[in-house]
Parts: sequence; structure tokens; C-alpha cells
Amino acid sequence: MQARIYQPSRSAMTSGMGNSKDWVLEFAPSEARRIDPLMGWTGSGDMNRQVRLRFGTREAAEDYARDHGLAYTVETPKKRRANIRPMGYGGNFAHNRRGVWTH
Repeated sequence: MQARIYQPSRSAMTSGMGNSKDWVLEFAPSEARRIDPLMGWTGSGDMNRQVRLRFGTREAAEDYARDHGLAYTVETPKKRRANIRPMGYGGNFAHNRRGVWTH
């Protein structure tokens, strides 16, 4: 059974980095999905596809995979640089604001 260990990227809906610090172990699909002829839904008999395990470190995820005899691949994340603004959102309401309000 093949597993994949990776660090998830941040959500595209927010600028925060929540839920992107942990490492995730998930299993590769062992069978193809099939379409239900009556309703048109896609399904599969592969129950391991629903399992996602979270670990605090990459080493913990690798140790788990080795202890349970799982073949695994590790995907290293592409780190992005921090986008820190000098004044941030609070600068909009500062008492020493230089620009005029535009609303």
C-alpha cells in the first residue's frame, strides 16, 4: 500500500497559514472510481482513501509509515517568504496617518 507524506499548503481563501504546519499522511487510491448508473455519483470500494493522518513533524509521519510497513513518498514543501507589511491593517486607523480618507 502506497502512502504520501506532505505538508499542506495554505488555504487560498485566507492570508493566514493555519492548518499548514502539520504533516499529513494519506493513502494513494488502490482502485479506480466508478460511476453509479442510477444516481450518477462516483464511488469506490477503497476505504483507505478516506484516511488522513496528521503528525506534528515529518519524522513522526515517516516513523509511523515504517512501523506499519507502508511504502511512502515524501513531498517537500516549497516555502514562501513572509509578506509582512510595515503598518499592517492597524495602520488604516493610526492617529498619525498621512493620507486622507477615501470613503
